[in-house]
Amino acid sequence: MSRSSDPRPPLRARINPESLGVTALLTLAVALGPLSTDLYLPSLPAIGHYFQAGVADTQLTLSVFLVGFAVSQLVYGALSDRFGRRRVMLGGFAIFLAASALCALTDSLRLLILGRFLQSLGVCAGPVLGRAVVRDVFGPGRAAKVLSYMAAAMALGPAVGPIVGGLLEVAFGWRANFWALTAVGGFLLLSIGFLLPETNRHPDPTATQPHRMLRNFGTLLSHRSYLGYALIVACAYSGIFSFISGSSFLLIEVAGLDPSAYGFCFGAVVLGYMAGTLISGRFGQRLGQERTLALGVIASCLSAGAGLLLAILRARGILPVLLPVAGYLVGCGLMLPNALAGALRHYPRMAGAASSLMGFLQMGIAALVGIGVGQLHDGTAVPMTGAIAGGAFACLAALLLLVRPGNRHDAAHRAPPAH
Repeated sequence: MSRSSDPRPPLRARINPESLGVTALLTLAVALGPLSTDLYLPSLPAIGHYFQAGVADTQLTLSVFLVGFAVSQLVYGALSDRFGRRRVMLGGFAIFLAASALCALTDSLRLLILGRFLQSLGVCAGPVLGRAVVRDVFGPGRAAKVLSYMAAAMALGPAVGPIVGGLLEVAFGWRANFWALTAVGGFLLLSIGFLLPETNRHPDPTATQPHRMLRNFGTLLSHRSYLGYALIVACAYSGIFSFISGSSFLLIEVAGLDPSAYGFCFGAVVLGYMAGTLISGRFGQRLGQERTLALGVIASCLSAGAGLLLAILRARGILPVLLPVAGYLVGCGLMLPNALAGALRHYPRMAGAASSLMGFLQMGIAALVGIGVGQLHDGTAVPMTGAIAGGAFACLAALLLLVRPGNRHDAAHRAPPAH
């Protein structure tokens, strides 16, 4: 290929996209999405008291974030397939930087909700395009392993985020968490500008045409195994988000933990997700992608079912809530990297569209579940654990009814004819 036809700038083309620095940058970009939620979780009750708002209204700052995150993913995938990953990520993090400052400065709950919506429009560039870059660079064979290790590193964000957020809340108040997000957004904007190479070697000039976008999404949804993998990601995350949206009110207001103690409890539970992703990265290739995925589904169903039963029996203390959720997150750590890689496996030229549609389903379903958990809040763990169990068993249904039949269909079409 001649230099003039290479879509990447010559200087940035020399930066190895497989380097540890670029991988770490992608991990932080992907992790900023959940960190934007987890960091301020200990502040939710304080935000409610400051604005004199109820649980359902305060939780809108979480749910509206997911709504914006879901919708904007549909656009980011097509934009990155057309214009490249790097340029679109720069635009997204510029929006996130401005929106985070708005959240830190506002004295209106409505403006805070608007700021959270704008935050989601910007930060969603990280997860969508980070996954697409991994698919661009490492291909279908190595993507699952890289995504597993990235997910393990990412889990440090949700593990540490509530701890840091709780300490900031106690020391400086709820606004400090949004100033911290503003600083991280500025760092990422500068780092992407100087370090991230362009990895989309096959820009599609028609990717942003509405009829082409709809046709791409239709192609993806007609692929049975893709739909199954995407629903597993969405349903598993809906269970995670049920804990995210309900745990602070349950553990701080009902169980009486202070924000810093809640942050440590939340971080300890998230270690379960880290353990699952490390197991997936270490043994996933040996066990096989589908078998590792199935183990994660089984672990999640058993743990979530136990948690719901303990909640119905009104088991006392915080351990009957936290331990089943930790087990559920181990299963999610096994499921999510393999489901993500499985969904992207057959679409190297539509990696952005495939990632964005999957993210839309993930965040859209989780937002609806989060709103439901907020509306059903009754001072017990039943609504939250019920939603987690529902997500786990929905993953099981998607695995049995869509993923396995779809993979058998693909294998049959790839198999050589019998002699």
